This record gives sequence, structure tokens and C-alpha cells, in this order.
Amino acid sequence: MVESTKNATLSFDGKTLELPMYSPTAGPDVIDISKLYAQGDVFTHDPGFTSTSSCESSITFIDGEKGELLHRGYPIDQLAEKSHYLEVCYLLLYGELPTAAQLEDFETRVTRHTMVHEQMHNFFRGFRRDAHPMATMVGVVGAMSAFYHDSTDITDPWQREVAAIRLIAKLPTIAAMAYKYSVGQPFVYPRNDIDYASNFLRMCFAVPAEEYEVNPILSRAMDRIFTLHADHEQNASTSTVRLASSSGANPFACIAAGIACLWGPAHGGANQACLEMLQEIGSVDRIPEFIARAKDKNDPFRLMGFGHRVYKNFDPRAKVMKQSADEVLDLLGVENNPILQVAKELEAQALADPYFAEKKLFPNVDFYSGIILEAMGFPTSMFTPIFAVSRTIGWVSQWKEQISDPKLRIGRPRQLYTGSGARDYVDVENR
Repeated sequence: MVESTKNATLSFDGKTLELPMYSPTAGPDVIDISKLYAQGDVFTHDPGFTSTSSCESSITFIDGEKGELLHRGYPIDQLAEKSHYLEVCYLLLYGELPTAAQLEDFETRVTRHTMVHEQMHNFFRGFRRDAHPMATMVGVVGAMSAFYHDSTDITDPWQREVAAIRLIAKLPTIAAMAYKYSVGQPFVYPRNDIDYASNFLRMCFAVPAEEYEVNPILSRAMDRIFTLHADHEQNASTSTVRLASSSGANPFACIAAGIACLWGPAHGGANQACLEMLQEIGSVDRIPEFIARAKDKNDPFRLMGFGHRVYKNFDPRAKVMKQSADEVLDLLGVENNPILQVAKELEAQALADPYFAEKKLFPNVDFYSGIILEAMGFPTSMFTPIFAVSRTIGWVSQWKEQISDPKLRIGRPRQLYTGSGARDYVDVENR
């Protein structure tokens, strides 16, 4: 618990209130307004909660002005370059980088939980074949509480641990099954002798008719996509998980709520929107036309995948993702893929244009991750499910942290009511 070191004075309507202030490890000071209603009979108004701290957390810190993203204090670019996804999962979940023995034990526990209950296969068949994979994932993850009753008691630390491992392990299997179901192919079971990212690629692209060998460059790129999307502080889906969790809901329901929120195009669908923009541009010779439109304030067109709401300088994840994108495109080639040709040329022209440099509109992580997933052969409908797989560790870590918080209370935002005042009911014949 952070201790208050100073106070803020708030004066209104002849009242003066002393509100405690806290200084975090990093970031601006925070004014505690939790007693504002009780002491001053007023609320604060903050649509989108963009100026409101909703919790204490020691997991992730973002400084958008500096372009900085830290997981437990470690810069994301260092983790993406030197670590791998399951090690980052351990870091987020337990607070420190693991020893070799701890990492081996953690990887073994995750690997041994990757299979899903066999009856869950029947659950998939209740969906239409053309159902969006995100719709399938929301339903299936929410239904996990019907299959794994022994890890739904949030008051039991051991059950919380089991639920966390199950979610990290099974989300790739569920996402791959959603993909296989959507394309009419048989489900592929996970294997215990290959790594996390390779297992996911194999479950998505292997078929019973032939052997499937995972290319290590593609596996590394997939692992980086998972790592770079692992957590992102108190974003919309994470806040949704925390709000659902505050009611005491089981962990599977909470993560399903996060998946549902992530589905929104303003959140998890950004890389899909980027690929759809590239498809709209269509060919390299049309790029100057669309760049001109992006500069025109009166034109509604915007370059998707450039700039970021949080990062006012550059997205610290983008440099690493660009390296992976270059490796994947060199491996697979772009000569016969017009969309990838457009992406490469759009990146080059935008980076060379002073307009985008002045406004700090650099390609972000969504631009490069969309290019990679397209090159790998994923349809755009799978981009957000893959994001959900990546972000599961962030949601689970935030959920576990919140459950252990002694100050946990059920979320209950207030409102600025603008409807009618109290009025009497009028009988229908007199209206």
C-alpha cells in the first residue's frame, strides 16, 4: 500500500476538503477522492476514466510521452529481444524473472494443461460454421467454468493458481479450434514436445493428411506477437476483467468478459482495420493518393496502424515487431502478394514524409503484427483472437492481483444524471 505523503485542498460552495495524495513508483501523483462523496456530497466526472486511477498495480507501467512500456520494471524491447513469451508470462504472474528451474517447472505446468476437455469439442459444433472466431471464443471461454469446477473458488489461492495456468495453456488451443471450425477442418490436438508458439501454429495449420513442420522464423515471430501484446496496463479489456472480477465472478467468466471487450474495433481490432485499409488501397500506385487523403483534415480517411492513442512519441513495441515483419517477409516473399507489397511501400513512403514525422505518426505494433499475420496465412477474422491469446496473461495477472487486494470492493461508477426529475405516473387513457 502506498502511503500518503501530502494532501490536496479542494474548495467549493464554502467547503474545504483535504484529500490525500500518493506518489507512485513512476508516473504523476494521484489524488485520492474515494471519500469525496462522503465528505463533500459531490462526485467527479471523468468520461472514459482517462484521468482516474481505478486501482493500485505493480504489473505494467506506460509513459506515453517517452514511449516507454515496462513489465515489472523491465523494458518491453529488452523482453522481446532477449526473452520469450512464457518467461514473460511468469514475470507478469509472479513479479520476478524465473530461475532456470522455475521456468522449466512453469513451462511444464502450462504444457500439461494445453488440452481441453473432450466434451468441449461438441460445444463448438453448436456454432454456425461462419461464426466469427471471437464469438466462438467468448462462448467457449465463458463455458470453461462448466467444465473445470475445481478452479472457480476465487477465495482459494490454489484454485486461483490452477485457473491461471489453465487459461494461459488452453486459450491457444481454443483459438486454434475456433479457426479450424471456421474453415471446416478437423481439430488438431496440442503436442507436449514443442514450444508454446510453435504449438499454436501447428494447431492452426496442420492437417491429418501430412506432416507439418513449424518454421523457426515464423515461430519466433508468433512468440514476439504474443510477448508484445501480453499486457498494456489498465486498457478497456483489462478494466473490464477487473470490473467483472470485483463482483466475485469466476475467472473464466472474467476472461470471457475481457475477450468480449477486446472484440471492439477501437480496441483489439486495430490490426484487422489496418489490413482492411491496405486492401482498400489495393495497389502500390495508389499510395500517394491515400497519403494525400490522410493529410487532408476534411477527408475522413485515416492511416490505420500509424500513431497511437497512448504513445505520443513512438510505440516501443514497433521496432521489435518491424524486425520480425522483415524476417517473415524475407522468408515468405511479397512478390506475389499485392497487400504485402502495399504495406512495405506505404511504410517506406510514410516514414520518408516530413508530415508524419512532425506529427509523430510512426507505424505502430498493429501495423506490423497485421502484416506478419497476413503473411503467415491467417485471415483477418483471426487477428483479434490471436490478440486475445496474447493478452490472456495480462488479464489473468491483473485478475490475480486484484483478488489479493485487501481493499477490493465491487466496482460501482457514478453518473452525471441528465434525465427527467421525479414525476407522477399518468394513466394510459390520459396520455
